[in-house]
Amino acid sequence: MNLLNKLERKLGKYAISNISLYLILCYGCGYLLELINPYFLNYLTLNPYEILHGQIWRIFTWILVPPSDLGIFTIITLYFYYSIGSSLERTWGAFLYNVYLFMGMIFTVLGSFVVFAICQISMQEVFVFYGGIENFYAMIAQYFSTYYINMSIFLAFAMTFPDVQVLLMFIIPIKVKWMGFVYVALIVVDFIQSGLVYRVVIGASLLNFIVFFLLTRSGLAMRMSPKQVKRRHVYRAEVRKARPQSAAKHKCAICGKTSDEYPELEFRFCSKCNGNYEYCQDHLFTHTHVN
Repeated sequence: MNLLNKLERKLGKYAISNISLYLILCYGCGYLLELINPYFLNYLTLNPYEILHGQIWRIFTWILVPPSDLGIFTIITLYFYYSIGSSLERTWGAFLYNVYLFMGMIFTVLGSFVVFAICQISMQEVFVFYGGIENFYAMIAQYFSTYYINMSIFLAFAMTFPDVQVLLMFIIPIKVKWMGFVYVALIVVDFIQSGLVYRVVIGASLLNFIVFFLLTRSGLAMRMSPKQVKRRHVYRAEVRKARPQSAAKHKCAICGKTSDEYPELEFRFCSKCNGNYEYCQDHLFTHTHVN
């Protein structure tokens, strides 16, 4: 956590709040483009061959490509991912959640170029079968989407809130950790049954889950139960109501946020730190104590 804390001190102010909503809006733009012209999405996919031939925008626009066709089940699923993503952001803080998502996207981009290198070296004969190199990489690009990144969001939620109960198919109550085990089993089966290219796709998209939790060591020391999160929000609301207009300025020792800039945040001093170190609500339970 020391590395992430140092990065947050320098870059925390640039974190995108409510980033899950922006991701859903990207999908909305993708569905709209697909409705207008279904073939236009082919110019937005993560295609390393086309990127190396000048279509640089694909490095960014692939997140606009929806992971599945639009339907009632897709809408429910997207709302579910928005809900759990927002919960993670409230618990981890905007910066850590941003890091988690962007790591997944970066690893996916890098994975596409790993696939490109593998294909160029050992799969030249396949290009003829698919009608040319451009057709082959257009087909491969369809594999690279945010599907497994969304799955990594769920895995992170299951690890952070293992005992949260949800209604499977709106009927069966089940704890998230058991669904997490099922997700992992499905990923392992996909990985074993797939070819080399698709294995790289799966590994690249989910590498952020492994790396992030290694960086944060014990499965995120900031883990809190839903009751703790709710208690914190209730306390924050009460403090906000009781705080006088002339309240003293508070500043977080990690991200630098102040009570003047963010009056809705809660600030507290840490009794375990050696000195008068004050932290905002996102870092009160997650910072490394100063000796």
